[in-house]
Amino acid sequence: TIEQEKLKAVQEKIKGFATEHKKVGSSEASQIVTMVDRVVEAFILVALESSIKKFDLGVLTEEKTDNGSRFEKEYFWCIDPLDGTLPFTEGESGYSVSIALVSKKGESVLGVVFDPVENVLYSSVKGLGATKNGEKLTKSTNKYSKFTLVTDRSFATSGDKEAVLSKFKEKYNEVEEKYIGGAVLNAIWIIENQPASYFKSIKKNKGGGSVWDFSATACIVKESGCNVSDSNGNHLGLNPKHTTFMNEVGVDFS
Repeated sequence: TIEQEKLKAVQEKIKGFATEHKKVGSSEASQIVTMVDRVVEAFILVALESSIKKFDLGVLTEEKTDNGSRFEKEYFWCIDPLDGTLPFTEGESGYSVSIALVSKKGESVLGVVFDPVENVLYSSVKGLGATKNGEKLTKSTNKYSKFTLVTDRSFATSGDKEAVLSKFKEKYNEVEEKYIGGAVLNAIWIIENQPASYFKSIKKNKGGGSVWDFSATACIVKESGCNVSDSNGNHLGLNPKHTTFMNEVGVDFS
């Protein structure tokens, strides 16, 4: 099939890319990194260099140390050069490139996501809506009979899995778990497949995704007509102090 041919092509492209592990986060997905992450990041930074200088922007990117410029500048570029590195190294779909422009106050005002396997570009600007390959992207209105809970792979072994599922089952007759890939495409998927939700719970350990995992999609999902908040239903601040992790507040895309 066409999908199988696409997957085979991806697998061929990534052969030979060695993986490393970072000493951050609590899940395998948050710790794994490849040469591709760094190459793509470098390419993006070169492409954005003129805008950084012209508009005096800060930068926060996954593979470089946080230099604190996000607290000094009015806006900063937030870059995830390869979200879903784990499925990428396995030759599976579900990875993407994610770039956002975020204010010092923690609001995402521009978001761009590229899915290289499906060759799909998602984009949005605050107040101007969202697009998918140039066409208007809006929250699906044809409600499906079942509710889909989009989760990261780590949810399958989490201690609160049954408690979380039981809460959704109180409201919906049928609840299906679905794993898409990295956090970025997980969040994007819910737009066209309502009713659905993608979330990360509040937890003590560092993890729960980082600012760059949610910044672009926060703008895209919100501009499509869906809801974006922290786990308590409050505004999702995307410039936390002292950390880049979101485990203290959690996230909810629905």
